[in-house]
Amino acid sequence: VCPHACIRPYLLTEEQAASAPETFVTKDAIGPKFKGLKYRMQVSPLDCTGCENCAQVCPVKDGGALTMKPLATQLDEQERLLAYVQTIPCKESLMPDTSFPATQLRQPLMEFSGACGGCGETPYVKMLTQLFGDSLVIANATGCSSIWGANFPSNAYCVNSRGHGPAWGNSLFEDNAEYGFGIASAFVHRREALKAVAEAALASAATPAPVADAIKAWLEAYADTTASIAASQALVAAVKAAPNEAYNALADNADMLAKKSVWAIGGDGWAYDIGFAGLDHVLAQNIDINLLVMDTECYSNTGGQTSKATPLGAVMKYAAHGKRTAKKDLGRMMMTYGNVYVAQIALGANMQQTVDAMREAEAYPGPSIVIAYCPCINHGIRSGMSHSITEEREAVKAGYWQIYRYNPQLEAQGRNPLTMDMAAPDTDAVLNTFLAGEDRYADLTMVDPAEAPALRARLRTRLRTIYGDLTYDAARRPAASPSSEDNAAKTTPAQAH
Repeated sequence: VCPHACIRPYLLTEEQAASAPETFVTKDAIGPKFKGLKYRMQVSPLDCTGCENCAQVCPVKDGGALTMKPLATQLDEQERLLAYVQTIPCKESLMPDTSFPATQLRQPLMEFSGACGGCGETPYVKMLTQLFGDSLVIANATGCSSIWGANFPSNAYCVNSRGHGPAWGNSLFEDNAEYGFGIASAFVHRREALKAVAEAALASAATPAPVADAIKAWLEAYADTTASIAASQALVAAVKAAPNEAYNALADNADMLAKKSVWAIGGDGWAYDIGFAGLDHVLAQNIDINLLVMDTECYSNTGGQTSKATPLGAVMKYAAHGKRTAKKDLGRMMMTYGNVYVAQIALGANMQQTVDAMREAEAYPGPSIVIAYCPCINHGIRSGMSHSITEEREAVKAGYWQIYRYNPQLEAQGRNPLTMDMAAPDTDAVLNTFLAGEDRYADLTMVDPAEAPALRARLRTRLRTIYGDLTYDAARRPAASPSSEDNAAKTTPAQAH
C-alpha cells in the first residue's frame, strides 16, 4: 500500500540470503510455492516520506514487523541493504497475477512520486503499473496526478529490467477522455490493419509453416494484453527468419503487435466536472478504453475547492457553509448504458476487489470506468494522512463509500451483472465516527451549528438510499435472454467504432 513505492517485498533463495550482509534479516516464506525461499520487506530510506501507511496497516502489531525510526539512525545501514536486495531478480512468476499479494512481487513502474505523504491516489496508479507493466499507456488529465506523475526534472514513471515502461502523456482537464480515446482508436485501427496482413499471409500457401504457426498463435492471443506479448515476440522472430514482402509489415510494426492497455486517468474535477461531457461521450462509443477516476471529492490540486463529487454537508472552498447539494453518482449513471464496465473500489477496504476490478476492466472488450476512493490532505483527516489507507476501510464500513463491480458480460451468461463487494454498512455509529474524524465534516458544527444536524441527516438518508438501490439491483434476476445489442462481448471494438 506504500503510496510512494519505497517499501517492497523480496523473495530470496537460501543462497541469495546467505550471501547477503550480516544484518540482512529474512523470514522463511510461507506457502508451498515458496518452499526454500526467504522473505524480506526492504525500504528505500531516502525515498521514504515517513507517511507511516505501511506501519499502520501492518498486521503484526505491538512492536511488530514495521516500526518508524529516525532517518539518521537507519540511513547508512538501510542503503547498504537496499543496494544488495536490488540485485535480486523479481520472482513474480511464483504466484498467479490475479491475486493482490502477487502484484506486490511485481516491480512497480511508478515510484518516488512528488505526491503528498500518504497520498490516496498514487497506490492505485502504482498498482496499474504492477498489473499491466510496459503494456500500459496512460492519458493523464491535468491535476494532482499530472503533477506528481511528472514533476520535472524527475519523472515518477520508470522502466523494467528490459528498459521498457509505461507510455505517459498529459492532456487538459476538459479533453483528457478524448485524448485517451484518440490513442485507443489509433491502436485499434493500426492493429486491425496488421491483423488483415496476418490473415492474408495465413491464407497463402507460400507462407512457411513456422511463420503460419506463429501467426495462428498471435491471432489467438490478439485480444489478451499478457498473452499477446510472447506471441508477438515469437511472430517477429519467425518473420525475420523468413522475410517476405507479403508480411514484412508485421516486423516493421512490431510495436503494435502486442495489445496495449490504454487508461485515461484523472481526478474528480476532470471526471465529474470539467471533462464530464468528454468522459460521457467516450464511454458511449463502445471502444476498448479504460478510465480510472481518482475521487478525492474535491479539486485537490488547487487547494480543495468543491466539485460535483463533493458530498452533502462537506465544508470545502466555495462551500464554506457545507455543500447543500448531493454528490453526482457517476458509477450508477454509467451503468445505465448497459455496455460499460463500471466499478467502485477502495484499496484499504478490499485489496483483492481492487485487483479484480482493474483486471476485469482491462479485459473487458469495451469501455470501462473504475472509480477509486482517494483520501486527500484537503479532507483534514484528524488521525493524519498516515491513516489514509485505513480511512478507506472505515468509509466503506460506514456506508459512506460503496464498492461494487458491474460487468455486462455476466448478463450474457444469465447472471446478474452487478456484484456488491461489501457487507451491510453501519450508517449510524460508524458513520458518525467517520464524519467526526474529518475536518471537512466536523467543521460544519462550528460554521453552521443550526444546519449541521439537518445536513448530516440528509447525507445519512442519501447513503442508505444508494446502498439500498445497489443491493436491490444486485439481487434482481437478470433477463432470461439478454439482447445482443446490449451484449458488448458480441461486438468487437473495431466493429463498433
